[in-house]
Amino acid sequence: MKNILLIIIISSCFLSNSKAQDFYDVNTIQEIKITFTQSNWDQLLDDLYVEGKGDRLLANIEINGTKIDSVGIRYKGFSTVSTEREKNPFNIKLDYENNEDYQGYRKIKLSNVFQDPSFVREVLSYEIARNYMPAAKSNFAKLYINDVYWGLYTNVESIESEFLEEHFGSSDNALYKCNPDELDLDGENSNLALSHGEDPDNYKPYYDKINGSWWELYLLMKKLNDNPEDIEEILNVDRTLWMHAFNYVLVNFDSYIGYAQNYYLYRTTNGLFQPILWDLNQSFGSFRITDASENFSGFSINAAKTIDPLTHLNNVSVQPRPLLRNLFENATYKKMYLAHIRTILDEHFNEGEYKQRLNEYVALIDQAVQDDQNKFYSYDDFKNNINNTVTDLVEYPGITELMDARANYFRTYQGINGFPQLSNLEALRDNASTGEHTFSIDAINATSVVLNYRTSKDLPFESINMVDDGSGKYSTILAFGNSIQYYIYSENETAGVFLPARAAHEFYNINYNNIEVGDLVINELLASNDITNADENGDFDDWIEIYNTTNQDISLSGIFLTDDPKNLDKWAFPEVSIPAQGYKLIWADEDGDQGELHANFKLSGGGEQVLLTNQDGSIIDEVEYGEQTTDVAYGRLPNGTGPFQTLSPTPKRNNDPTNVRSLNSNLNFKSFPNPVHATLNVELNNSDDYSLELLNLNGQILRQGVIKNKKAFSFNTSDITNGFYYLKVSSSSKQGVKKIIINHEK
Repeated sequence: MKNILLIIIISSCFLSNSKAQDFYDVNTIQEIKITFTQSNWDQLLDDLYVEGKGDRLLANIEINGTKIDSVGIRYKGFSTVSTEREKNPFNIKLDYENNEDYQGYRKIKLSNVFQDPSFVREVLSYEIARNYMPAAKSNFAKLYINDVYWGLYTNVESIESEFLEEHFGSSDNALYKCNPDELDLDGENSNLALSHGEDPDNYKPYYDKINGSWWELYLLMKKLNDNPEDIEEILNVDRTLWMHAFNYVLVNFDSYIGYAQNYYLYRTTNGLFQPILWDLNQSFGSFRITDASENFSGFSINAAKTIDPLTHLNNVSVQPRPLLRNLFENATYKKMYLAHIRTILDEHFNEGEYKQRLNEYVALIDQAVQDDQNKFYSYDDFKNNINNTVTDLVEYPGITELMDARANYFRTYQGINGFPQLSNLEALRDNASTGEHTFSIDAINATSVVLNYRTSKDLPFESINMVDDGSGKYSTILAFGNSIQYYIYSENETAGVFLPARAAHEFYNINYNNIEVGDLVINELLASNDITNADENGDFDDWIEIYNTTNQDISLSGIFLTDDPKNLDKWAFPEVSIPAQGYKLIWADEDGDQGELHANFKLSGGGEQVLLTNQDGSIIDEVEYGEQTTDVAYGRLPNGTGPFQTLSPTPKRNNDPTNVRSLNSNLNFKSFPNPVHATLNVELNNSDDYSLELLNLNGQILRQGVIKNKKAFSFNTSDITNGFYYLKVSSSSKQGVKKIIINHEK
């Protein structure tokens, strides 16, 4: 008989998204004060910008009352910078000279709200985007320079290691900023077209390689242009479709869909490229002069209201955009794309939901805009541009004027309506021992239903077709361990639909691991391993020991280990179990290719935090430690339950006082020679009674002695193997420990 044991939880694919940082709280205005020592700081920054070398000017900064000295500052961007303007955008490097950060962020990017009379385009756009894909945090900041209010800026999170670690669990893979060296109004720019031959170096003028190799980017372009039917091998197609859907709904043409620029590509550890949005200050139709050429001469505000989201598929005369056309030529990808457009419209624009956020933002920044003497538009323009067109050098459509018309246009767009109706999703566990489940769903007006699933967030989703029983109930059988993430996609000849609607950014979870605090513990760690124990490849890497305190085996599927409290699902355990009262050793070495128990982070010998977490983000166990000594472990004593203290390492063994000796030290003594060849001598400067123990690295006692009413003692070590050992000298109130090297070769 089938047992219904399913708890369905809709999860964002990156759990840490819900943990907003105060510095990017959208409901508060940040206060940033820059102090330059040079009175002509503006001229110096102008000169650095003109030179174009990326050099910075030294300054001090205060962020919400926190002072940081010796930061590096330069202008940010290109089109929004001018040596003739007072209000320029800033790129602030907090760790320019010192190892400084603010709430974990090392770089601040402040945009000057150029070409946006409403002031809210960028912040509102990023807020919408974060519902569907990893996107930068953003809010508003009041900037002061040398105690003068310089104006209201938008504060946008930089696409750097902090962002990549939070959303993708890594930061050292290939990363490209897709902006050409010089924007060509008639050319390809960063469009991923394979138009410059087979030498990857030929594409350098069109992209900024931040990390990785040009060859990796070329492989993506090669697959996209020559074998688009296999593009899922190297590109996260669904996330790409979300990016296109967002850009077309919000008429964000200063992007890939316009001049093919202002986006990033990051290749995650699973080998897939992930597109990342960037630079949204001209969304909501503020940028409309794209492809101003004989083929495509831009568009008016009225045209923006009805711009076709399939322009680059249906109109072959526009500039080539293979990341659009080559994907949309796949009928399923096209329906998925239109389904994403429908979701954005349903959740924000069809009923005017976005207007509440508009009004909240306007109320939040109203006074700061009034006080901004360097803004590019008047206060009346700020108030009017929310609903009405404002004319300056160009026309900026009112946001509600544009988006109400845009929503109305899509109501009758082919492929938006007529999608299958899905209901009664179930996942029934058929056999606990084999992990077999029957997934079923009712689908009306469907020609296909697909179950997409993965057993770890680090894996791409796989697909399996569900079978119609003839009555419109589709089902399939799938076996897995204790956890799975999944979503449904269905389509017919007209349209497609996802369940949940925000898939694959959100998905359903099944997790049978009901791990409670105390069931699994971080039992011991070694953050500086020189000669203690080696992994299967002979490397002396850091390690973390997990202990099962219960009397039954526990599957580690759906459990995570991390050294970053902002990224609780940084490393997922593989499909392995830990036996009752047993241990599992995880190598913290960033060498995942060496084995499944090698984590994607290293331990810091200077101290940090390690956390063991559930798939729902709850913390099972955690430990915070300070500076560590090489080959000295930090573990629980008594084993599994006690507080942490320094120990001689006992990987995958009991931290029991009978075979593990505490290495806390408050006694000084002399021991010589070191290295020891045959005899180890010990001397003390007092005549108290002391016991002496020579221990190996596993805490086993090899020699014992007593110093009683004398100041010296000797051990014969001639029969002890060469290596590292501990010498422990202790009384009832004091203890000292030293590392000893035995080497019989003089």
